[in-house]
Amino acid sequence: MTVDALTDVAGVRVGHATRSGDGWLTGTTVVLAPQGGAVAAVDVRGGGPGTKETDALDPRNVVQRIDAVVLTGGSAYGLDAASGVMAWLEEHGRGVRVGPDPAHVVPVVPAACVFDLGRGGDFRARPDAATGRAAVEAAAASEPGAPVPQGCVGAGTGAAIGRLKGGIGTASTVLDSGITVAALVVANAAGSALDTETGVLYGELGQGRRVSYPEAGVHQAARERLAEAAERSALPPLNTTLAVVATDADLSKAQAQKLAGTAHDGIARAVRPVHLLNDGDTVFALATGQRPLDAGNPLALNALLAAGADLVTRSIVRAARAAEPVDGPGGLWPSYGELYGGR
Repeated sequence: MTVDALTDVAGVRVGHATRSGDGWLTGTTVVLAPQGGAVAAVDVRGGGPGTKETDALDPRNVVQRIDAVVLTGGSAYGLDAASGVMAWLEEHGRGVRVGPDPAHVVPVVPAACVFDLGRGGDFRARPDAATGRAAVEAAAASEPGAPVPQGCVGAGTGAAIGRLKGGIGTASTVLDSGITVAALVVANAAGSALDTETGVLYGELGQGRRVSYPEAGVHQAARERLAEAAERSALPPLNTTLAVVATDADLSKAQAQKLAGTAHDGIARAVRPVHLLNDGDTVFALATGQRPLDAGNPLALNALLAAGADLVTRSIVRAARAAEPVDGPGGLWPSYGELYGGR
């Protein structure tokens, strides 16, 4: 049975640590690979990224497999969350072996952050090593194939997409080959996920299904609410969309990097504009290697590339639909559901 989430890739677990209230509106999400790790790659397209250990994922470099990816709020400060994940992995003997003793490991923990500073009211309320540890412990404690909480949780707690509340979204599919591809996104963009002329999410357009448009009165009320949100928020639109695309296919690091790169197309379909100088858009790819690609077909990767982009788009739509509105000392961010209901 599948749950239409990143955890449909066998062995992959997801954990959230969420902080809200008393000035907090932030958190951390950890994607924990199966025992033995996963081939990993990254593609950074935004002009203002905040990342850690991404150079280790270059196909030209020595690290072959990693055990966890950290997605976190708190801008560059929040990258400290990766230290807590690294400590947990070391305690469990997981990482790159650097000596004869099995305990002699150096966990490589790629991380990327979103800007959410001050959205809860306190600029100094941001994730740290303890937050990262809480998230990886939550991932490790989860059941295989468990549903993944979506919306305003983990790294998506303080997320915003333009003036609309953002959050976490996830989706998966099984290809005709039997290979599973899945995505998880922290939707937090300077651009908008909402077509303000129609009230429809960009990511729902062109998906081969009938689009339901809101009534004129509902749409006008939504536009007025968004205008109010813009007036009440003095914070700059310094954002970032993060994604992890995972598969059980046996990919090389170069193939995984191609998967990460094409998955950015999924962001571009759901957010406009995208990859701005004040975004840090970053996509990670993980491949657990449980299912071989068709060795006789050099284009077999194409199906994964197309699916990865589609799933990122679906995940952004789900993040917007699962988000809950925020009206607090850090500003006003209406949710799509508040504005347009459950259309």
